[in-house]
Amino acid sequence: MIRLTLKRPPAVPLEAEVLSPSLLAGLSHTEICGLHLYHGKRRMRVDEFFDVEGERSSTVDITGDLRRVRWLGRGMTDGTLTIHGSAGMHLGARMKGGRIEVFGNADDWVGAEMTNGLVRIHGHAGGQIGGAYRGSLRGMKNGTIIVEGTAGLEVGLRMRRGTIVIGGRVRDFCGLQMKGGTIILLDGAEIRTGAWMNRGTILSLRSLKLLPTFRFACYDNPTFIGVHARFLKPLGIRLPHAPTEGSWARYCGDFCVPGKGEIFIWHPAAAPEPAVSEL
Repeated sequence: MIRLTLKRPPAVPLEAEVLSPSLLAGLSHTEICGLHLYHGKRRMRVDEFFDVEGERSSTVDITGDLRRVRWLGRGMTDGTLTIHGSAGMHLGARMKGGRIEVFGNADDWVGAEMTNGLVRIHGHAGGQIGGAYRGSLRGMKNGTIIVEGTAGLEVGLRMRRGTIVIGGRVRDFCGLQMKGGTIILLDGAEIRTGAWMNRGTILSLRSLKLLPTFRFACYDNPTFIGVHARFLKPLGIRLPHAPTEGSWARYCGDFCVPGKGEIFIWHPAAAPEPAVSEL
């Protein structure tokens, strides 16, 4: 295992894309210490900001206040990156495999344009999770992102495939211009959910204020939701899907595109009336 401990929070954003398990796995302790980071315009060694322990391992632990440390795990293909503290922007951007776990919060662009792997945030996260960078037509193409807390604007912006699960409330434009994939909202979202979505699926366990360009289709319990439920269960996330528990209201849209997206809103089964004993 490789352990990195931040000596002091950077005064300006620290570009740390070299801190990826895929890259560190083949390096000695001396080589890791000598890697270069960019602190603003200044090029600095890793050991100027981090205490380094271990070498030649694809398991990396980083501890400290990393809110100004950007690009951690960028493009990683395998291995495990664990962060004890909050992470900065572009965490796991364009990652191709492996696992990132953050015991804290994360900033914007978590898992942006990723193609595989798992990112799990145990706190809150910013906006554009799994999204496409400005000027790009496609966001995440596969993989899984789980945020246990709240999330910001434009979650799943132009995502193509993959799964995003948000445990807390999500801000505006969730699923903006979605082209595929699945977003699961355990506590709902604010306004303009699914705006201009072409394809893809949004599931919400709470009621949503939908745009008028979405139309109600039916109540259903589709099989694919059960598949998602079985996939998420080992990760500690329960997604109801049995007909005895309730049903999903299906809405189609966004018809101003026109789009072929779907938004499902959970409606739990009504509780049975309590029995009344006869006197």
